[in-house]
Amino acid sequence: MDPARIAREARAIADPDVCCFQEVAAGFAALPGSSGEDQAALLTAGFPGFSAHFAWGVDVPGAEGGRSRFGNLILSRLPVRRVLRHALPWPAAPGLPSMPRVALEAVIDAPGGALRVVTTHLEYYSGEQRAAQIARLLELQAEAAAHAAAAPSAQYAAGPFAPLERPAASILTGDFNMRPEDPLLAHLGAVYADAWRLARPGEPHAPTFRLHGAGPGETPYCCDYIFVSEGLAARVADVSVDARTQASDHQPVVLRLRP
Repeated sequence: MDPARIAREARAIADPDVCCFQEVAAGFAALPGSSGEDQAALLTAGFPGFSAHFAWGVDVPGAEGGRSRFGNLILSRLPVRRVLRHALPWPAAPGLPSMPRVALEAVIDAPGGALRVVTTHLEYYSGEQRAAQIARLLELQAEAAAHAAAAPSAQYAAGPFAPLERPAASILTGDFNMRPEDPLLAHLGAVYADAWRLARPGEPHAPTFRLHGAGPGETPYCCDYIFVSEGLAARVADVSVDARTQASDHQPVVLRLRP
């Protein structure tokens, strides 16, 4: 992984207001494509003027007394209010490799009003774990909607109890490690709309994985999605996949919202 190149490509593709990255490592020298560098810091350096928010599911001892971490990153040039880091379920999966997973949530002051951007990276090997993680993501959306509907307390105006907004409007994105026909994705449809299907009805999802450098017997497919909550569906202007870049083994997905 070349974080500087990824940052350059991302800015050239879309000039984004908010970027969501998954599989961001720090201190993992043995990880393929990494030499142990702090990829979150290097990606952040490629976006001057953006605030950076990192959440890691994996946090283990690293070299020379340090820590090795692996997770998700949100970069935003729009103002960011509350940031939440949610551990996702990690039920035992005997005989299968797996790792702890997280969902990173940031409340963004967007031009059309505050909204939550949530990014995640679900388990690849275990369908049971993915199902539990999808269920938790739906719970988080219900929890946020309840917060948005509740009358805030006036007892504290500042400090950790300050009643900062947590809107129901949300964008959920990431590597879900599921193909479009996976029934688990349909579970999200009870709460979220697939932004690709809103913007491009009837058009199959463009592949986002294995588009370049696929091995024998491997075919490209989509596993990276952007979903929007009900209140944002009418604002989806376009969703696109950049098939050209080879800066990552996944293709970037770009969402454009109307104000």
